[in-house]
Amino acid sequence: MKWVTRENAKVDRVACPWLISRFIDQAAEFLFVPREQVLEVARREGAHSFDAEGAEFGHRDGKCTFETLINVFNLKDNALRSIAEIVHDIDLKDNKYGRKEVEGLSQIITGLSQKLKDDNKLVEKGLEIFDALYQNYSSS
Repeated sequence: MKWVTRENAKVDRVACPWLISRFIDQAAEFLFVPREQVLEVARREGAHSFDAEGAEFGHRDGKCTFETLINVFNLKDNALRSIAEIVHDIDLKDNKYGRKEVEGLSQIITGLSQKLKDDNKLVEKGLEIFDALYQNYSSS
């Protein structure tokens, strides 16, 4: 399935493709388009839209898109919940969970997004980072 979101990915738009490709749709293809084209491209491509204004999956009830996907797809994994708390605190900047990992991961994702202007390459690197986080929380 194709998944469409806004270009110039930041933490939620890097974390969500990891979550989608690892736990929801292993054959997912991601399209990054200008903000104003997300819904149009999603309709044209028969794709899911995420983390954009009016998207099928987005921020809901004070939760980031990553958390929304976990809830909608009923993913019951404690390691995913830990990662969701970190992504939430970075994305929403509300320190709701007070995770110590927030500052470091935020700097890593920000640095990668500045270095890698291609969203697909950024997500590719992000997959490795989130795989490592998941491994860490799965084995603790």
